[in-house]
This record gives sequence, C-alpha cells and structure tokens, in this order.
Amino acid sequence: MNLPDFFEQDRLAVDSALDRLLPAETTEPVSIHTAMRYSVFAGGKRIRPILCLEAARIFEPDARPDTSPAMHAACAIEFIHTYSLIHDDLPALDNDDLRRGKPTCHKQFGEATAILAGDGLLTLAFQIIGESSTSAERTLAILQEVSSAAGTVNGMVGGQVADLESEGKRVEPQTLEYIHRSKTAALIRASVSTGAISAGAGIADVARLRKFGETIGWAFQVTDDILDVEESSAALGKTAGKDIAQKKATYPGVFGVAQSHEIAAKLANDAITQLDSFGERASRLRALAEFLVQRRA
Repeated sequence: MNLPDFFEQDRLAVDSALDRLLPAETTEPVSIHTAMRYSVFAGGKRIRPILCLEAARIFEPDARPDTSPAMHAACAIEFIHTYSLIHDDLPALDNDDLRRGKPTCHKQFGEATAILAGDGLLTLAFQIIGESSTSAERTLAILQEVSSAAGTVNGMVGGQVADLESEGKRVEPQTLEYIHRSKTAALIRASVSTGAISAGAGIADVARLRKFGETIGWAFQVTDDILDVEESSAALGKTAGKDIAQKKATYPGVFGVAQSHEIAAKLANDAITQLDSFGERASRLRALAEFLVQRRA
C-alpha cells in the first residue's frame, strides 16, 4: 500500500520543524550535534509526528502542518523515537550495524557519542514541549502523556526491558502483548493523544484517540514482526531476520505468520472503530491506520 497523498506535505513540514528545533551542526559541542542530526535525518518516514498532526487536525481542520499547535509535541516525539533507535542499535542491546539503510549512530560516531546523542535528543524533547506556545494546562497534560509513554511502567523503556529479558525464552501471549503494547504502541498512543490535547480536544475524545493510538501501535509492531520475516534488509532499511537470529519474542514466533497477519488486521479494525464518532474528520487517521498495517516496508 502506498503512503496517503497528504503524507508528503506533512513530512516536509515536520522535517522543516525538526531542522529548526535541533541545534545546528556548527553549535558546540559540534560532535554531539552532528551525531544527533545524523540520526534524526537518516530517512525516517515521520509516522509518529504525522499521526500527532493529523489527530490535531480533527479539532483544528484549517491549521496547516507548519502552523499546527501540535508541531512541538510532534517533533518532541520524533526526537524520543530517534533516541530509542540509537540506543536500541548499541552492542549492549540489539547490536545492529544498519538503520534506515545507513550505518547506525554508534558505527558512524562511536559508542560514547551515540549514547550521548540519544541522551541529548531525549532531553531536548522535553525542552521543546516546555517551550511550545500551547497553554500551560495543555503543556502539562502533554508532558504527562509523553513521559508516561516513554517510561518504565507500561511504557517504551519497560517494554524494551521485557523484550530483552524474553530473548531465547518461550513467552506466553500475554507477555508478548505487554512487550508490543509498551515498547512500540505506547509512544504511538502518545503521538495521537498529544495531537488531540494540543488542539483542545475534550476528555472523552482524547480517550477515544488514545485507545486508537495504542491499538494501531500494537498492530504496527505485529506488522513489523511479520516484515522481519518476509522482507529483505534492502527493503526494510535495517537487518532482516534479526528477530529470529536474536531469538526475540515475536508474533510470528508465537502464532506463525498467517495468524499474525490475521491478528494485525483485527487490531487495525478495532483501532479504526474508535474513530467512528469523528466521521469524515478522521479520514486521514483512517488512511494512516490502513497504511501502517498494509505496508510492505
């Protein structure tokens, strides 16, 4: 499935904002800012920030991507996502040499600089949220959403720990669900909910979109598991077959590829159902949800 037509406009706006919010390569210390920019601009699709912008669009349909009230949150989430990839690729964790078709940060700049580049991006993310023009009340709610999603309790770091501790072990379906909902779905959930909060959505609407984000994020990771089995390294932009080689807990490993496809499709349908009350206003989020599950790389 191809990317939706609006995706490129959003992506260009996000890239422009990321460029503006990141310190220039000439800013001291030059080495760390060069490494941070290298990883941020290594070719990501910007799925998470675009989900954030399109969630905001439901409530502020006339806002252009470059003027969206959600843009600071969108960029902050992309910085957190990139930091997690830099650290995931390190020898102590996934030990990968390739990310988005390019040498990983530690291969390009060394392990020490890669660790600090990740630290820098995580810290910058919260600085950017604090500096946004959104009201203090909304800023606080966004900080709570993002920090929870990136943390240890049902968040990204907690999921990464469970993923690491499950390597080489036979895992139960509930453990696999916890890993995927925490490691990947939590940050996607925050992408959607913070977009809604930035645009002034009410509590009930934020809750519906939070559920949409978590469920489509879960489906997204199931699809990633499948692609690791079915696609090449060239298509993925990272090392294919890595999950099997490292004996990771994956949906194909537990349920098989065919049933994993069925699970991803059901999760996507469940997620899209959460958008029913928004009607046509959520058409772009529906298109993104379909892409995330039907994509081939």
